[in-house]
Amino acid sequence: MTVVYWAAYGMLGVGAFLALVRLGIGPSLLDRVVATDTLLVIIAAGLAVHAGLERDPTVVPVLVVVSLLAFVGSVSVARYIGGMLVGSADDGQDVGLPEAAEERAARAAEASR
Repeated sequence: MTVVYWAAYGMLGVGAFLALVRLGIGPSLLDRVVATDTLLVIIAAGLAVHAGLERDPTVVPVLVVVSLLAFVGSVSVARYIGGMLVGSADDGQDVGLPEAAEERAARAAEASR
């Protein structure tokens, strides 16, 4: 049991460290959101491993709360990013990105030529 204990927590620790590195150096907001979501999943997995190895059912409510926190956080950020895009024009067609983002994309395309 000791080998399983150390192997499981070792792998979870390495995964958490790598997620924290991505959280620190992620150049964009979405990189940081994915790293935070990954870290919450690793925390939930650590709680599940603890509950399984120690046969402790009192951890399960905490596991549910962490899982819901990860889900609600991901959905909230997705709605925030989606709200940054322009919804639709009067004719019902999607108009795409705001003008500043389109200009930035056009400048980047010209610079890459």
